[in-house]
Amino acid sequence: MSILLAGDVGGTKTSLRVVKSESPDNTNNVPEQTTLYEKTYPSQKYSDLVPMLQKFIQEATENLNQSFKIEKACFGIAGPVVNNTSELTNLNWYLDGDRLQQDLYLNKVTLINDYVAIGYGILGLTSDDLFILQDVQSDPQAPIAILGAGTGLGECFLVPLTSGNPRVFASEGAHADFSPRSALEFELLNYISKKSNLERVSVERVVSGKGIATIYQFLRDRYPDKESETLAQIYHTWREDLDKNIDLSNEISKKAIKKDDYLCQQAMQLFVEAYGAEAGNLALKLLPYGGLYVVGGFAAKILPLMRQGDFLKAFHAKGRMKTLMQKIPVYIVLNSKVGLIGAALYAAR
Repeated sequence: MSILLAGDVGGTKTSLRVVKSESPDNTNNVPEQTTLYEKTYPSQKYSDLVPMLQKFIQEATENLNQSFKIEKACFGIAGPVVNNTSELTNLNWYLDGDRLQQDLYLNKVTLINDYVAIGYGILGLTSDDLFILQDVQSDPQAPIAILGAGTGLGECFLVPLTSGNPRVFASEGAHADFSPRSALEFELLNYISKKSNLERVSVERVVSGKGIATIYQFLRDRYPDKESETLAQIYHTWREDLDKNIDLSNEISKKAIKKDDYLCQQAMQLFVEAYGAEAGNLALKLLPYGGLYVVGGFAAKILPLMRQGDFLKAFHAKGRMKTLMQKIPVYIVLNSKVGLIGAALYAAR
């Protein structure tokens, strides 16, 4: 048994978890892990990760009413990780695993990309953490594909190894070209290109939270008479930055789920179809018969829209490859802490 520290470090918030990890006693070779204490902190309030970690360890000791020795730690970082170091894009933090190891008196500290952490976290999920979108038998020896739309779009993949310890590989697939599949999507492509003065449009500009806002702008400009008074006011407040708490993509998705706003429904249908098409593109490249997992809290929030058929229809629409697409298990991850789970499992390795 060992005590581990796991973290999900982002520009807005950082979630930390102390885990008791025991040797695996299952066929998946996954350690048995129990969360002892967990807390989330606003990242911007700290000058560095170290003082946050020191406060967290102190609070964990007080709440558990016992002392414990953390042996190893792993942190998933929302940004590139090179040689166990990372400079966060939206934070004035420069993280170095060796420095963290010395400052915290730990045996080992590892930094990994946040999507790599999510990839390892897939291994620690249970059936309760998943919604099955396409229910077919998975192949444990085949690759696993992972993608998720949030503020941006993330993609990675997992390959099983003969050692029994799968390995996750990061990907920049979200920056591949957006490929329109209809006349409306061609119009959307041209709209984004002209509006942002771009030579090319990446799929992330459509399949993301920001993409939903862009799709809505495109549709309201195309069909100005179709915009509701409610969304017109929300859009104006958002565009003029009169209320920083307004999340336009969230407002659009909520209206679409309620089915009481035409433009919101059309925007989310276009988004979900583009999401399914990109999932299909990733699946074509990897043939992930081990499963394709849609992660990120947003997919779970719009589950009624994800399950109504547009996502899978676009996922399947790959011409002669449709029969192959129908053989790939597809899951929506409902557990928003999958990155923390993955960081803890990586630390155990």
